[in-house]
Amino acid sequence: MVHLATRVWYGDHPLSYALLPLSWLYCGIVGLRCLAYRKAWLRTYRLPVPVIVVGNLTVGGTGKTPLVLWVTDLLRRQDHRPGILIRGYGGHIHQPQLVNGDSDPHSVGDEAVLLARRSGCPVVVGADRVTAGKRLVTDCGCGMIVSDDGLQHYRLGRDLELLVIDASRRFGNGRCLPAGPLREPAARRHTADLIICNGDPCAEGAVMHIAPERLVNLGDRRITRSLEMLRRQRVTAVAGIGNPDRFFDLLRHHGLYVYERPYPDHHAFSREDAASWPPGPVIMTEKDAVKCTDFARPDFWYLPVTARLRNGFEQLLTETLKGIGNG
Repeated sequence: MVHLATRVWYGDHPLSYALLPLSWLYCGIVGLRCLAYRKAWLRTYRLPVPVIVVGNLTVGGTGKTPLVLWVTDLLRRQDHRPGILIRGYGGHIHQPQLVNGDSDPHSVGDEAVLLARRSGCPVVVGADRVTAGKRLVTDCGCGMIVSDDGLQHYRLGRDLELLVIDASRRFGNGRCLPAGPLREPAARRHTADLIICNGDPCAEGAVMHIAPERLVNLGDRRITRSLEMLRRQRVTAVAGIGNPDRFFDLLRHHGLYVYERPYPDHHAFSREDAASWPPGPVIMTEKDAVKCTDFARPDFWYLPVTARLRNGFEQLLTETLKGIGNG
């Protein structure tokens, strides 16, 4: 299923043409909804603090979460009090909930737990982003909100939009769902405040690269090792993310021989899944690791990554923040 979607959305697959009528219908509905918010036929709610949305136009991973961590780190260094708002895909909660590093990822979602562990900021998960945002302000004392995804959630007013684009995949075949990967027409990028491209080349915005850190053992996070220690060794690479090929390519770039095990985004990993992975080192993304800790073998590792922005973007974002709210 993962590979079928890739072929349909990022190639010249005949199924994409068959789905075009549904794609046109989807784009039409999206356009009407955007018009309704612009004309104030549907209400937009403003929180009492500035809101930064980090989003994308396509289904699947573009690097939003590493950028959210980079942005919140910058805000904290500048003495802001940021909080993170997230939908919690893959979770099963009905009311906004404060997340910590020990929260159940099957309940609140894998990305929410990852953000709670890495950011040092309050994280609230909830389908109703307005209500969740209010909780960050009232219960956590946050003075600025960073929304992980939510570019299309127009009910929540925003002061700044950061649009992340996958430099290699870009917008696929340029079609809206289900014929293509777009959640909004590609022209929507022209209304975003800042554009960040994950990788090269990028003619329209800042360049971001994802840098790997040391591998961390799932059973004992105090144990780490460098990727170079596994150079020219065969490893099983597990990825339940939007673009698993990017993870596999990263490992190959560092000299590992990779046996690929891609899964759908936000896959609920189980002991049965782990039992099917061959002996030897298993390397997974940090997002997937939060769901595999309970049945981890001693040779299970995850790879944390960090966003690296080219020179000048930090200053650009800092100057932009001065123009919103109390930034």
